[in-house]
Amino acid sequence: MITADAARRRYVLITFLTWLPAGLYTAPLVLLLLDRGLSLGTIAAIGAVYSVAVVVLELPTGGLSDVLGRRPVLAASAVAGLAGLALLGLTGAVWLLVASAVLRGVARALSSGPAEAWYVDAVHAAQGRDADLGPGLARGGMAASAALGIGVLAGGVIPFLWPGTPSPGSAADLFGGLAVPVLLAAVFELILLLVVVFAMPEARGPRPGFGAVLRGVPATVATGLRLAGRDHVLVRVLLVAAATGTGLAVIELLTPAWMAVLSGGAGRGVLAYALVAAIGFAADAAGSALGVPLTRWLGSPGRAACAGTVLAALALGGLAGTATLSRWLGVVAAGAAYLLMFLGLGAAVAPIGRLLHDRVEAAERATVLSVQSLLLQLGAAAGSVALGALAAAYGPGPAFAGSGLLLGVAALTVWGLPRRRDVPARALLLRHVGPRIPARDRPREDRIPRS
Repeated sequence: MITADAARRRYVLITFLTWLPAGLYTAPLVLLLLDRGLSLGTIAAIGAVYSVAVVVLELPTGGLSDVLGRRPVLAASAVAGLAGLALLGLTGAVWLLVASAVLRGVARALSSGPAEAWYVDAVHAAQGRDADLGPGLARGGMAASAALGIGVLAGGVIPFLWPGTPSPGSAADLFGGLAVPVLLAAVFELILLLVVVFAMPEARGPRPGFGAVLRGVPATVATGLRLAGRDHVLVRVLLVAAATGTGLAVIELLTPAWMAVLSGGAGRGVLAYALVAAIGFAADAAGSALGVPLTRWLGSPGRAACAGTVLAALALGGLAGTATLSRWLGVVAAGAAYLLMFLGLGAAVAPIGRLLHDRVEAAERATVLSVQSLLLQLGAAAGSVALGALAAAYGPGPAFAGSGLLLGVAALTVWGLPRRRDVPARALLLRHVGPRIPARDRPREDRIPRS
């Protein structure tokens, strides 16, 4: 057993190392593949392979973490990420790039939930179920945002600092220019693997055999899904996750091209989008730091989560308003809206986490986190299709406004939610799906001794 403070420090480090590689390779990814001779259609297809791998494996890998343990699953994620990024940085063959996308999707699905579940389990073991999870969850959110922000900026700058630009397909291209951030991301996956193996202690119990794992994962996933679908608090928390995914998808889909229009060219648009995205990540980190004091000030995590999410919804409405502006005035206004939106989303991280973890037990924790992540991605997919079509027909303004409306409505559903559970989550689940006690066998209220 480790102390709660030690668990928090290690959780923050693991979270930072989990998201830093994604930030590093995101910025140069498309340009690297174009430089190696791939068309935009092929690049989009490879991206779709990655997304499908994540969605298909999200719930099974969450159940695997609950059955097999947090550390082995997170270690497997680092191994898959290392292999996928090494292939991405060292090859231009389409079939190997498809294999890279699958491996990176496997890594993303495996990493969804185990670190946070491990942190909550460790704090509960050290301080009991009443321990305050807020500060650690908030710092984890800050670490993720900082890693993405630092990674995106570094991934965009490193290729310009690398001496010379090798010709496409040459041997030097494997280790220079646009490939450098990708290979650096692979190095950080290796560092993550070492940290998980040596600095993430987990209580040792009897490890189930392969057959037991195959039987246990579907049962755990089914239990987690029933719990997530029947608990009124979890239903609302998951609704917010889906609406948040819709909003994030809209800004990621529309903002790059929109910045190019506002700034007057593709080159300036890349710079403008990089600056706006960096502002967003910094604001998200700052918002994560505000989650705990906001909860204390408003008196409950439900109110804090609602306030932060409503701020993000209003900022999306502000983005809709900036669609009428032009040139750098529009860029500045969009940057301000980005700042407020990610500030609100960051402030909601810790309160939402407290609401969720108070409703689940350790045996279903990673599965429910995977359900949350899956709904975020499904919301993003639905938002990309529906609001993308709306933007194509009427411009970005209505799409931003529509996503802001959805997010605001979802936020209002969590305003009155309590922090503590009305009944234990497992008892709540059994009340719905388990055996019922006949009325004649239930104890009368006046026979229950009172303390």
